[in-house]
Amino acid sequence: MIPRKHLLAGLLSAASAGFLLCGYEFLRSTSYTLFKGAYGVDNLPFVIALLPIGAFLILYLYGQLLSLFGPRRTLLLTTLGSSLVMIACYLAIQAGSSVATAVLFVFREVYIVLLIEQYWSFINSTLGTESAKRLYGPICGIAAIGATAGGFLLHRFAVPFGTEMMILFAAAFALPAILLAELAYAKCGEPQPTLEEARRRHGKLGLEQFRNPLLICLFVIIVATQVISVVLELKFQSLLQLAIPNPDQQTAYSGRFFGLMEGSSLILQFLVAPLLFRFVPMRAIQGTIPLIHLGVLAYLIAEPTLFVASSAYLLFKTVDYSIFRASKEMFYIPLPFDARYRAKEVIDIFGYRSSKGVTSFLFFVLQKAGIAMASFYSFIAMGAAAVWFLLVFPLTRNRIKD
Repeated sequence: MIPRKHLLAGLLSAASAGFLLCGYEFLRSTSYTLFKGAYGVDNLPFVIALLPIGAFLILYLYGQLLSLFGPRRTLLLTTLGSSLVMIACYLAIQAGSSVATAVLFVFREVYIVLLIEQYWSFINSTLGTESAKRLYGPICGIAAIGATAGGFLLHRFAVPFGTEMMILFAAAFALPAILLAELAYAKCGEPQPTLEEARRRHGKLGLEQFRNPLLICLFVIIVATQVISVVLELKFQSLLQLAIPNPDQQTAYSGRFFGLMEGSSLILQFLVAPLLFRFVPMRAIQGTIPLIHLGVLAYLIAEPTLFVASSAYLLFKTVDYSIFRASKEMFYIPLPFDARYRAKEVIDIFGYRSSKGVTSFLFFVLQKAGIAMASFYSFIAMGAAAVWFLLVFPLTRNRIKD
């Protein structure tokens, strides 16, 4: 029997994240379209390379806010602040600023991770392992309903309203997300460090927690996943620009694609994930995922077509948003407060976005130097998948029977 507090924490957080992700789907495709219209598709690797700067700044701000206000008010302030930044970017773009499209692109990449990881920090601090095995898949699924709706709503509204107006839609969805998040904290309580943890706490980012080898494994695995993500993302966006150069039509197509991606993940989140987590060892779950991507990347090298690239990108994101995300979060449950609320954000904000940015920058340099062909990037992604697979063994050393 799942405790009522665990059920409320999961459902309210998932519903709040659903609204947030609905807005994010409006912003994701829009930011791509606007940036490519202002600077061209060839400069995508360059703007992605700026992500470490954005990730560091927002992570530093988060650490300061968490120390001053605690988890509940920090989530409120960062969500409201994100909405205001979107509105400011919209006004700047309306005024003719090309730089604002780059700012919006970088901000879009980092704000969503900052907010979603705060939800997971709250959930990981409230639920126990047994409740997590039953609820983490459906939690991802409920949140994905919002993301799926956002993708298809974007497909419906992008052409009649125009791409730039989609920024305001994204900003508006932050408001119901705030209300539901506040309700979750009100009903379930605000996680706090123990007195012993509070006395031992050092720094605002929880870097001392990385003495734990488990966190180091998680960090390197996240880096590996983002190498794969960059390769597939750049391939998909390049082919999309060639196929559909019209900005509004491209935004609409992209919205439908990401809506399909989110919709596909629902099956894994609601039906597959709960069964896997209850009956399959964590090592088998974590180890199978990089092996699947190895096979898909090999096929992409053999058949570098739009259909294969789109399918590979969809598969990666579908699994990442469902089984990988939910299973990864379980490793944080037994860890102390600073690991759940600080070190986790270093891994899932700075780790995600800085590795994506560094990888993209290296690709940008190679591209400008004419050193490597596009197929070479797929081999790099295969190497990252192999590293990911090898790290599964130390990561799951104490969880083989889970």
